[in-house]
Amino acid sequence: MPEFYDTHAHLDFPDFADELPGVVQRAADAGITRIVTIATDLESSQRAIDLANRFDGVFAAVGWHPNDCMAALDDVRAELERLAKQPKVVAIGEIGIDHYRLPSTRGGTEAEDEAFKARQVQLFRQQLEVAAELGLSVVIHQRAAFEPCMEVFEPFADRVQGVFHCFVDNPEAARRVLALGSIVSFTGVSTFKNAAEVRESMASVPLEKLMLETDAPFLAPVPYRGKRCEPAYVREISEVAAETLGVTREALSEATCVTARAFFKGLE
Repeated sequence: MPEFYDTHAHLDFPDFADELPGVVQRAADAGITRIVTIATDLESSQRAIDLANRFDGVFAAVGWHPNDCMAALDDVRAELERLAKQPKVVAIGEIGIDHYRLPSTRGGTEAEDEAFKARQVQLFRQQLEVAAELGLSVVIHQRAAFEPCMEVFEPFADRVQGVFHCFVDNPEAARRVLALGSIVSFTGVSTFKNAAEVRESMASVPLEKLMLETDAPFLAPVPYRGKRCEPAYVREISEVAAETLGVTREALSEATCVTARAFFKGLE
């Protein structure tokens, strides 16, 4: 059975609270030997670290999600650095820019939108500074904000490698990411019938420049679409990815695992 990693899951979410050992075991049974559990704020970061310490095949990324930016400390750098130095922390994330869920989508004002966007930029830069200082890669979230995200990230690109996770943009956007020395990763969205452009982007990326992820509990691949996602489902994603890239699952396994070990510091 080919070995794969789930490079982006949220094992600390309540969706998994009552059955984590089973979730990790089902992943192992499906050939998913490593899971990177990704944080969304400082409390989530500590939970991710605790989970990584609890399960041998689980590793943690620590960081503050852009959608939760208004609850963040004015300066998260000191606390984030403390967390990032803990054992089995392999990256900073998920961090970035999100203009999909602005305050105005929930009844807020244009002024609130501008304050939200500005705080996202400040928070993103602070976390990129920590990553550069510690020599860690970053897991980047961007939704409806590719250009604003690139504007913040580009000045750091010579010091910090990023993975643009849950990549759903076009091949030209993928080329721009790769030109910065960063990479992209693909979720179960790539298995959806209406996601032809995602598969087109996947096919345009060199085999050694991509990773696979679930973003569990979200975005379950076909045939589980609409249900809770879990790391075991990387197997289904890998089947579509191998077909899209025109390679065997064994070749995909070797390439994506090598890429993940190079990207995530300390992933063993």
